Amino acid sequence: MILSSVLPAIGLFIVTNIDDIIVLSLFFARGAGQRGTTARITAGQYLGFAGILGAAVLVTLGAGAFLPPDVIPYFGLIPLALGLWAAWQAWRGNDDDDDDDGRFAGKNVGVWTVAAVTFANGGDNIGVYVPVFLSVGPAAVVAYCVVFLVLVAVLVVAARFVATRRPIAELLERWEHVLFPIVLIGLGIFILVSGLAFEN
Repeated sequence: MILSSVLPAIGLFIVTNIDDIIVLSLFFARGAGQRGTTARITAGQYLGFAGILGAAVLVTLGAGAFLPPDVIPYFGLIPLALGLWAAWQAWRGNDDDDDDDGRFAGKNVGVWTVAAVTFANGGDNIGVYVPVFLSVGPAAVVAYCVVFLVLVAVLVVAARFVATRRPIAELLERWEHVLFPIVLIGLGIFILVSGLAFEN
């Protein structure tokens, strides 16, 4: 039963988290050259994803009062606010990447920023995971969660790989200060609109 859950869990994780590679790649680009960037991004991704899994399990167990479905779309306000702040910083010139010798210096990427964006981006994950968890037994739910947590590390490695390929890294280095807020603002709007946050 547990082994038979592994392949479906892998497929479900890929389908619901492939978009995270773009966001994580931008975080890697933002923190390029800063010591501990990979560790902070990994910790943030795990914290955010643990929140997603915790919410999905709570709803599955009938604790929906803690997380009413109508609230999930409003998670989009988190990346929207972070994106607007990043855009404001870039517009004011506080986001300048160049140091004295013209080398890309990068910025400090915070664990809680990554966690907040990951959790906010996981509203659709919760909506998909809950019906799946409801349709399988408790042992399978545990198996799904274990597989998901292992694959989070794979996701971070994949995003780092993408962000450090020379052509991509050069593109991200040049345009990260523009792409980062645009992606976060777009992500926030998408989560709000797709979740019908403003209807009725």
